[in-house]
Amino acid sequence: MPDAPAILYYGDDFTGATDTLGTAARAGLRALLFLRLPDAAQLQAAGALDCVGVAGAARAMSLAEMQAELQPIAQLFARLGARVLHYKLCSTFDSAPEVGSIGVALQTLRAGLPAGTRTALVGGQPDLGRYCLFGNLYARAGSTGEVFRIDRHPTMSRHPVTPMHEADLRRHLGAQGLHDLRLAPWLLHTGEGAALTQAWDAAAHADGLLFDVRDNEDLQRIGALLWRAAQQAPVLAAGASSVVQALAPQLVQHTPTAQALAPATSPVFAMAGSLSPVTAAQVAAAQSFEQVWVDPQALCTDAAFLQTQAADMAARLQAGRHVLACTVRPGQSPAADTGVSGRELALAGGRLLRAVLQQAPDVRRVGVAGGDTSSHAVQALDAWGLSYRAVVSTGVSLCRLHSDDAQLDGLEIALKGGQMGAPDLFERLLHGS
Repeated sequence: MPDAPAILYYGDDFTGATDTLGTAARAGLRALLFLRLPDAAQLQAAGALDCVGVAGAARAMSLAEMQAELQPIAQLFARLGARVLHYKLCSTFDSAPEVGSIGVALQTLRAGLPAGTRTALVGGQPDLGRYCLFGNLYARAGSTGEVFRIDRHPTMSRHPVTPMHEADLRRHLGAQGLHDLRLAPWLLHTGEGAALTQAWDAAAHADGLLFDVRDNEDLQRIGALLWRAAQQAPVLAAGASSVVQALAPQLVQHTPTAQALAPATSPVFAMAGSLSPVTAAQVAAAQSFEQVWVDPQALCTDAAFLQTQAADMAARLQAGRHVLACTVRPGQSPAADTGVSGRELALAGGRLLRAVLQQAPDVRRVGVAGGDTSSHAVQALDAWGLSYRAVVSTGVSLCRLHSDDAQLDGLEIALKGGQMGAPDLFERLLHGS
């Protein structure tokens, strides 16, 4: 690459990775998200970048899978000569000792980084309604809803794979192996930052320092501290897209120009996996789409059924209609109510997306809802990268797909997690902002 990037980030799911891409691009950083570990030729072709992303799926992996996934990321960090390695995790920190362990992720990455690397955890993302106070995490329900302590959140406390039963992030992450995690409470976020610096220095030999976050001013102070520290030794920073949001003002030399979301110019295909309450409301509001409810068990187990469904949806799209495919009805759990696991359903969703696009070449804009569904949907396509186009809604970016397949190259795609986006998200995807 022509220049060493300042930041390398790994997204533990695809939706989060695209949100961080959007955060970096809107802040004025030169950013590109690779859909797999890039080789030297792809990095050279990308040109000078401030922020390099790699999209992954670690939050749904076993511990052994995570270690195999993340060891090459630490090696890439060393090759690039970046200063900050950002492990981008969900803003709700949902994880477990056996699945998607944040502790195992940080331990694996740290083992491959130079001696003296320091670890920071940024505990909130105010723009998404995520706050950390005295080490306890709070999250808004929906785009305009009430703020709950995370262990009482109506969705995250009941997550089907990694329910959040502990709000104190030190206790939550201590169960994942980070036993000596220090805290920089919001009371230190004052003045010229001397108290924050002292807390950072005092945690030099700990498993990491967790920063409270109340507002974006806290992020500015944290970003200034972390960038100063990164000039002395590499920094491993875990957190939501707020990590890049905090660092960007230290790197950007100009005010970026906002890009408006333009209306779609051809039929739009959207797909929703398991429906969180937020996604269910977005599906209900998608009045411009023909909604197709697909039997999830048949989709996962019957290849002929999948092809028939794809042909039907492609015919509607080629006729100029917009289609929204849903695989789980509101309130259903894939494992309990459909007879298939969430992973099986996400993989089948990826196969469905690929089959639809093969038969509907007129489609140039796609939306996918659901973290695991988005990850497997993109992996099913023959593509190698994403660049930022525009914001669809808070936490949801519209991206341009980069592929060696001429039919796929330039496809616009928006990926969203279950808790992200305004109620009219699908309508915005079609009609623009």
